[in-house]
Amino acid sequence: MPRPTVHRAPFGPAHGTETHRWTLDSGTGVRAEVLTYGATLHRLTVPDASGAAVPVVRSLAGIDDYTAEHPYFGAVVGRYANRIAHGRFTLDGTDHRVPANDRGHALHGGPGGFHTKVWEAAGDRTDDTASVRLTLHSPDGDMGFPGALDTTVTYTLDTAGTLAIDYASVTDRPTVLNLTNHAYFDLAGQGDVLGHRLEVDADAYLPVDGGGIPLGPAADVKGTPFDLTEPRVLGERLGLDDPQLRAAGGFDHCWVLREAPDGAPRRAARLTAPDGGRVLEVWTTRPGIQVYTANQLDGRFTDATGRRHERHGSVCLETQHLPDAPNRPDFPGTVLRPGEQATSRTELRFPPLSARD
Repeated sequence: MPRPTVHRAPFGPAHGTETHRWTLDSGTGVRAEVLTYGATLHRLTVPDASGAAVPVVRSLAGIDDYTAEHPYFGAVVGRYANRIAHGRFTLDGTDHRVPANDRGHALHGGPGGFHTKVWEAAGDRTDDTASVRLTLHSPDGDMGFPGALDTTVTYTLDTAGTLAIDYASVTDRPTVLNLTNHAYFDLAGQGDVLGHRLEVDADAYLPVDGGGIPLGPAADVKGTPFDLTEPRVLGERLGLDDPQLRAAGGFDHCWVLREAPDGAPRRAARLTAPDGGRVLEVWTTRPGIQVYTANQLDGRFTDATGRRHERHGSVCLETQHLPDAPNRPDFPGTVLRPGEQATSRTELRFPPLSARD
């Protein structure tokens, strides 16, 4: 059996620093490309049952496109993924402010968040895996967050075609933390996910106000368009008459996942292409998953082939802590203290591939 491989190539300068593209090849058909800019999942190529491979995540053409403002294509976002209401939170009696960059609230760590940084990187491989380990130092006060934070994100691709993303962080002062990857998925590679079927392993979700901030406790999905406890066609769900869908223009909500009894990754979501040729399962240790159906994309962004990224042309499945948790003591805690390590794991699995001989 072919062995996995890992190699790097220049990708262009960003903020005066050279960036690189790291390519992880499973040797069995799946290949991932990761950029040191934003620790970005730039490309993920997956074959279907017949062996025909297409990119299943949306990308931008080059480094200049990534350094310009864009909606987080494939990036690791932090220090706090999703939203913090009004960019404010109190930790141990001290008030902190983060730049409000989305409808008066802080989104994805602020305008200078982790998606704008050049990460250090080193590759590795074994007989069964290829990986790239990315590291970033975020100084005390970065985007208003307290504490100097050191973060490692490791992408590992194995011969079964599973891409794992491991996160680990330590701090020298108490801080809040919520990291995720912001890949846009399109399993058919056709620019439209309305025919995809999505299942989410959650019985509750968080209704939000017009700014994307949770209105209160989690609500039962039963009897709502947010009931994805069985596979549902995305286009049919988004076409339902519901005030939450109308306000967001589709899904842009966090589902509260069922408990993981042993702390190991459990399935969070299953996405299936219209012809069933590719299936993605997202497994995670995180308590929530934000489903975003690319409601704000309008064709302004393109990939290297010139293909435009349109509204509802892809879907994000962002494993994470719950939005605005620093201000919600009833949500799972996001505080990281000195002497602790915050770790989590998310796996992108492609079941038909792992079932092959």
